[in-house]
Amino acid sequence: MTITPKQLSQYSRDGFLVLENFVDRAACQRLRDRAEQLVHDFDPAGVISIFSTREQSRLTDDYFLGSSDKIRFFFEENAFLADGSLRQSKERSINKIGHALHDLDPVFNEFSRTPRLKQLVADLDVKQPLLLQSMYIFKQPNIGGEVDCHQDSTFLYTEPVAIAGLWFALEEATIENGCLWAFRGGHKCGLKSRWRRAPEGGMSFDTLDSTPWPEDQLEPLEVDEGTLIVLDGLLPHKSLANRSARSRHAYTLHAIAGEAQYPADNWLQRSLLPLRGFD
Repeated sequence: MTITPKQLSQYSRDGFLVLENFVDRAACQRLRDRAEQLVHDFDPAGVISIFSTREQSRLTDDYFLGSSDKIRFFFEENAFLADGSLRQSKERSINKIGHALHDLDPVFNEFSRTPRLKQLVADLDVKQPLLLQSMYIFKQPNIGGEVDCHQDSTFLYTEPVAIAGLWFALEEATIENGCLWAFRGGHKCGLKSRWRRAPEGGMSFDTLDSTPWPEDQLEPLEVDEGTLIVLDGLLPHKSLANRSARSRHAYTLHAIAGEAQYPADNWLQRSLLPLRGFD
């Protein structure tokens, strides 16, 4: 096993698991270098797509909804001046890259499809796992946006719920530069909402439980470079804005059970690329 029975028990109890030194620093550097090159080659002319979890439905556009089988770039909400120009360089303005890096880019594909990751997801009992999406998250210095408290299954829903989030710290993540915060055991409270494609077009939230998040019970997960945080799809988690002078790069993968039903009203729909597992 990649994880011990004790760690598996902790994951079942807490809804998350912190695995230090899961990847080496050289692997983290390769992803950082590749992301830097992708941003360098990206021409933002005519493409202004802003990522925000605070106004997700309002700010969602066709560029985002069509990104499930492509490599696309999304700006920080505070990257622009009033006249629409960037406050700073393109390289310091991108919020994230998504959502098919693991399929379309050879560097990210190699990182995402290792025997060790395949075994880890098997240990988590995700049956016939499929890699659904990937994101490179920059958490830019000074303007890195807050990510509101949420559950991954709100956006990537399966029936039954069968999803594992793999969050790799490519740099040290601290309270100051916007580390993850998690509600220990909160995955046992059930799904609070779903983000669906609306019949009339666009997206909307379907509220299942309007109880406010217990924000006072969230705890920071400060981790070093190379740490992997495994997240249950129902675990409430968030990250605060980064107002420090240091970035907080991370790479995320989401694996779903191939035997689970994946509804047609989920936002992420693969139209060009078939979903693949770890092979």
